[in-house]
Amino acid sequence: MPIKLIAVDMDGTFLNNQQDYDRERFRKQYLRMKEEGIRFVVASGNQYFQLKSFFGEFQDEITYVAENGAFVVDQGEELFSANIPGEVVKAVTEEILQHTQISVVLCGKESAYVLESLPEESFGIINRYYHRLKRVTTFDVVDDQILKFALACPFEETEGLLELLQSKIGMYMTPVSSGHGDIDLILPGCHKAAGIELLQEKWGLNPGEMMAFGDGGNDIEMLRHVSYSFAMENGSEAVKEIAKYIAPPNTNNGVLEVIDQYFDKQGPFANEKQVMMDAF
Repeated sequence: MPIKLIAVDMDGTFLNNQQDYDRERFRKQYLRMKEEGIRFVVASGNQYFQLKSFFGEFQDEITYVAENGAFVVDQGEELFSANIPGEVVKAVTEEILQHTQISVVLCGKESAYVLESLPEESFGIINRYYHRLKRVTTFDVVDDQILKFALACPFEETEGLLELLQSKIGMYMTPVSSGHGDIDLILPGCHKAAGIELLQEKWGLNPGEMMAFGDGGNDIEMLRHVSYSFAMENGSEAVKEIAKYIAPPNTNNGVLEVIDQYFDKQGPFANEKQVMMDAF
């Protein structure tokens, strides 16, 4: 059965460690995808405006499952946006601000927000991932539709904080790891797979026509949902356990390599989960 949808996570998956990719190689692949009726979907925890910036002339043709599924946009048309109630925003904010080792980003539809007390160095790092980012005196003054929370913490504390946050605010939000010490707080059921399902329904596709790539905990639902699921070689063990196949690492253009192999019908992969590409 031919592939009709290719969904890619960005950090640690589609992007290399310099936050870029082989643009000319992808350009050729993308034009072939268009010829063959394959939808290219960017499924990331990152901000919609930041994701668009990576795709130049194609940015308004591509579909985005942004903010871990909280904001879905197809060729500039909004299909879905989460809306965290104000009282939940307040309750969650009060809890996470008690943990001083956590940097908090409140992710809104129009912009992302951080506190003015955030150190300049931290602001600069966050600004790389949020093209629309504002400082505020307190999160209480934010007047925006809130999609999710993004937290950054020391890497070695991630697992402990995930458990703690689940026990403290799990009735409101679901904590998920997006890798490298990052934790997203999303509405229950509002994840990348939900965004993919929305698109699947719109386009009349089934899981056997979909391929997806990821490396972190926030990719697990999406990878479980599609028939051709690829964990990056550099991905977490949890992701590798549930994915059907392993792609080369992000540092070696792993996603682009698999797409080329699909088009060329080459294989097998040289890893512990071997698959002949003629299975497609």
